[in-house]
Amino acid sequence: MVIGEIKVKKRVKNIFNNLSKKPDIIVIKNSIEPFIDNNFFYVTGLEKGIFEGAVAILHSDGNLDLLVSELEEESAKKSDVNLHVYKNKNDFEEYLIRFISSAKKIGINFAGLSHKDFNKFSEKFTKSKFVDISDALAKTRLIKDDFEIAQIKKSCRIADEVMKKIPELLKEGVYEYEVAAEIDYLFQKNGADKPAFETISSFGKNTAEPHYSHGDTKLRKGDFALFDFGVCFRKYNSDITRTFMFGKANEKQKEMHRIVLNAQKIGFDTIKPGIKANEVHNAVNSYIDNTRFKGGFIHSTGHSLGLAVHDGEVGLSADCDVKLKENMVFTVEPGVYIPGFGGVRIEDDVLIQRDGVEIFTKTTRDLIEV
Repeated sequence: MVIGEIKVKKRVKNIFNNLSKKPDIIVIKNSIEPFIDNNFFYVTGLEKGIFEGAVAILHSDGNLDLLVSELEEESAKKSDVNLHVYKNKNDFEEYLIRFISSAKKIGINFAGLSHKDFNKFSEKFTKSKFVDISDALAKTRLIKDDFEIAQIKKSCRIADEVMKKIPELLKEGVYEYEVAAEIDYLFQKNGADKPAFETISSFGKNTAEPHYSHGDTKLRKGDFALFDFGVCFRKYNSDITRTFMFGKANEKQKEMHRIVLNAQKIGFDTIKPGIKANEVHNAVNSYIDNTRFKGGFIHSTGHSLGLAVHDGEVGLSADCDVKLKENMVFTVEPGVYIPGFGGVRIEDDVLIQRDGVEIFTKTTRDLIEV
C-alpha cells in the first residue's frame, strides 16, 4: 500500500519488528482535541483532517484497517488502506467487534490513549489482553523515511523564509506580540499549514526565559531580540531560533553570542551514528561551563523532531543514553541565559547521516545588529 511516496505497509511492519513480544493486532484509537494521537497519522499517512474517534487496526503483514465516520470519508480515501466508514455508534461498535474480538493479545499505545477509551476497550473485549506498544511506536518514528525527511526539509525552508524577514519587523517601540503576530501571518503566506507551537518573541531581559512566549514589552536600543518558532507543513514540523541585536551589541552581548555559536558547532561536530545522545549534550555543556557563563546553559541541547515538535522521549540531554542512528532528526539549540540581563539561543534542525549531520535550517547564525 502506497500513499504517494509513503510506504504505509512498511511502516506498519517496522512497528511490529520493533516489538519483542508481538500482539495479534495493534489498535490506535484517535481521540478528540486535544488528545490527538500523531501515531494515527504516522501509520495512515494522512495529511488533512482531524479524524476524531477514528481507529487504525494494524496487522503484522502490514495491512491496515481504518474505521472512520462519514464526516472524514473523503479525506480518508487519500490513504490506500482498507477503509471502513461507519454511520452511527452501533455501526462503529459492529466494526470493532468484527476486527478486534478474536484477538487474544492487543497492542495499545498507552502513551496516547485516554483512560476513558482504554476502559471502553477493556470492558468490551474482556477476553483480550492489552499490552503497551508505545515504546515500539516511538522507536519506529525516530528513524525518518524519505517522505518524512522531505516534509521536514520543506517545513524548515518555510521557517527560514520567515526568519529572514525578522529584521524588517524590528522597530523602536514595537511590541513583542506585534512581531509574533507578523511571524504567524508569514507562516501561512509562505505555505505552512499552521504554527508548530506558540511563537516565542522576546525582547531584553525576557530573552533570559527559554520558554517565554510574547507579551507587551517594547523593543528598545541595546536589547537582545530572540525568536523561536516552527511551522507545521503537512503534519511535519520545524523548529528554529535566532537571537538578534537591536542596535549595537556591547562586548558581553557579543561574547554570549559567540560562545553559544561555538557550542552549537561542537554539537554539530559531535553528532554521528553510534554515539549516545548524552555525549552530545555533555560536550556542549562542558564547553559552556568552561567559559565565564558557567551554569548559564539550563536546558538540553536538543530534541527529536517530526510529527511532533518534541517527537518522542529521545533528546540530546544529560540523562538520555540512546544511541544515535542515521535518519534521526534533531534540533541543536544551546543557549546562555542571565536573569535580568538577557539570553542567547541558536537553534537549527539536523538530519543524522553516516558521517555527521545535514543542517536543514539555513538562516545565517551570525549576530545581526538591526
